[in-house]
Amino acid sequence: MHAVRLALLFGILLVSGQVLADTCTLVTELETGRILKREGDCERRNSPASTFKVPLSLMGYDAGILKTEDEPAWPYKPEYKAWNEAWRKTITPRPWLRDSVVWYSQALTREMGMERFRRYVDAFQYGNRDVSGDKGKANGLTHAWLSSSLQISPVEQIGFLRKLLKRELPVSRRAHDMTLAIMPTFPLPDGWIAYGKTGSGFQPSANGSPDRERQFGWFVGWAQKGERRILFARLIRDERKETSVASFRARDSLLAELPALIAD
Repeated sequence: MHAVRLALLFGILLVSGQVLADTCTLVTELETGRILKREGDCERRNSPASTFKVPLSLMGYDAGILKTEDEPAWPYKPEYKAWNEAWRKTITPRPWLRDSVVWYSQALTREMGMERFRRYVDAFQYGNRDVSGDKGKANGLTHAWLSSSLQISPVEQIGFLRKLLKRELPVSRRAHDMTLAIMPTFPLPDGWIAYGKTGSGFQPSANGSPDRERQFGWFVGWAQKGERRILFARLIRDERKETSVASFRARDSLLAELPALIAD
């Protein structure tokens, strides 16, 4: 009877798509480098999607375009054609990062300009550093990180976060501090707090265009209690169509697992 129940449960997982996904999970201590969990292919690169808002924040504050947690307040414009109702209003840096407001990112990079944008990506040694955008469309300034040319692996995401927390990236200390200040937070048991960023998009099809039947979803960041800090990255690549958002699944599943992984 127990074996039958297990078989039924496995069948449910297959139907739900939780098994039919290529998932990397990487969890490591910042100070010691000790790996608490490494599972799946964590070397393979993928579009960063909205996790790229973290380096964009560093760029924006370093360049003086972003001012505080609440400035600049940029109004929504109809030409942005935002599909998300929550994005159709005046946005400031904190809700931009929290709610993954795409048009605010694009307004920021337009203000920055391609030369400065490319220079930052190179200086950060961010993934493959390719900001050319969609082939033949010359849209890298506004689309390179959106299921397009810019790619980064979970291992590289962890390396970037390590430099961020150690304030070793080639931007001002204030840019580091402000970016850390606006990171979304998630309370965990026993006094831990997780800081993390989601990112979702569509995997490329055979011809390179986004395959809207197969999502990918990131959750990257760190957990902190006192002086102890734990870096994490989870990337899900769906192998079938799913109705739920892949990044939310990555976030919720990893937050559920973290307490056991980081227990003293």
